[in-house]
Amino acid sequence: MTFIDTLRAATTQNQSMLCVGLDPEPSRFPAHLKGDASKIYDFCAAIVDATADLVCSFKPQIAYFAAYRAEDQLERLMEHMRRTAPQVPVILDAKRGDIGSTAQQYAKEAFERYGADAVTLSPFMGFDSIEPYLAAYPSKGAFLLCRTSNPGGDDLQNQRLASIEGQPLMYEHIAKLAQGPWNLNGQLGLVVGATYPQEIERVRSIAPTLPLLIPGVGAQGGDAVATVRAGLRSDGPIIVNSSRAVLYASSGDDFGAAARAEALRTRAVLEAARSA
Repeated sequence: MTFIDTLRAATTQNQSMLCVGLDPEPSRFPAHLKGDASKIYDFCAAIVDATADLVCSFKPQIAYFAAYRAEDQLERLMEHMRRTAPQVPVILDAKRGDIGSTAQQYAKEAFERYGADAVTLSPFMGFDSIEPYLAAYPSKGAFLLCRTSNPGGDDLQNQRLASIEGQPLMYEHIAKLAQGPWNLNGQLGLVVGATYPQEIERVRSIAPTLPLLIPGVGAQGGDAVATVRAGLRSDGPIIVNSSRAVLYASSGDDFGAAARAEALRTRAVLEAARSA
């Protein structure tokens, strides 16, 4: 199965558009784990076990592991997810962006070392920085940064490209390329922030069939209902990410149960928005 096949199957099986982001911060762990970076795997595995039947994907952020020299724990976590929740695709949030042989190595890291089903990428060095992730791994997915949730995204993404017919905004041009000539084997998706629902709707109009990975719901303040209304189409799935609101729903020994309760709540809100 391709990444898209697995994503659609998990969305249907778990009746969910929710992605849980795995951004472990030891300083925020529950008391019995707090401050101990050697427990990153234990914390994340507990979150996975508590929510695996409620999500359409998981999204580990590689920097939260690498900063603590915990890449070996990320490898163990990826193995754990493949073993205990093989029906749920894993998106490695790496935001890589380089060309040629370097991109080939990053692709090997994401898909062979970690065994991810998809990866996030920066498109700003052009197609030759994207192609190594697609051509050599036709069953995998790649999400291009398009209209991100941070305020600084305006600095580049919301600027007009005067040299291109119609003078599109940069994020609009990225969406058009991803929907069209860059989309080898139907592998591409786009990252668009929940904090900009009007831009989500614009991206969806340009790229009607691509999966959209939408961070910013929860701690960043994105409106879940507005997000679903703007992005969901019958032939274009959405993946709505929540990280901190789920991970740190409780600072006590019940953190797994609390994470499950928050995931249940968020999933219900997203599902209700389908018919709102």
